[in-house]
Amino acid sequence: MSVEEAGRKGGEATSKSHDKEFYQEIGHKGGEATSESHDKEFYQEIGHKGGEATSESHGKEFYQEIGHKGGQSSGGNFANDRERASEAGRKGGESRGGGSSDREDSDENFANDRERASEAGRKGGQSRGSGSASDREEEAE
Repeated sequence: MSVEEAGRKGGEATSKSHDKEFYQEIGHKGGEATSESHDKEFYQEIGHKGGEATSESHGKEFYQEIGHKGGQSSGGNFANDRERASEAGRKGGESRGGGSSDREDSDENFANDRERASEAGRKGGQSRGSGSASDREEEAE
């Protein structure tokens, strides 16, 4: 009997006499022992190797699917949290110079550029199908 066969038979016999918790516990102990003897670079390397092996065995569709599932269940999905979406929008506005503390000083703020504000309003109205009053008058003629 080869060493490989003996190991397989021993593993099968052990699996019959132990439950899931036994294997979780020895896995946990093994992980702790490994973490004490290896550094960050070791884990980065094995993670990279694992990622390469996974990418070789799965196609583009696999990654699209898991990305979609992750997005659906993620707390990052704003459709599930309007308050979070509002906060993100507020922060985005602040980073573009529209924050309350910078409102008067910002060159990008509509309050400082009436023409830009008017253009944005016109475009927004057109995209919603309403257009401006002058546009509606022109269409009526």
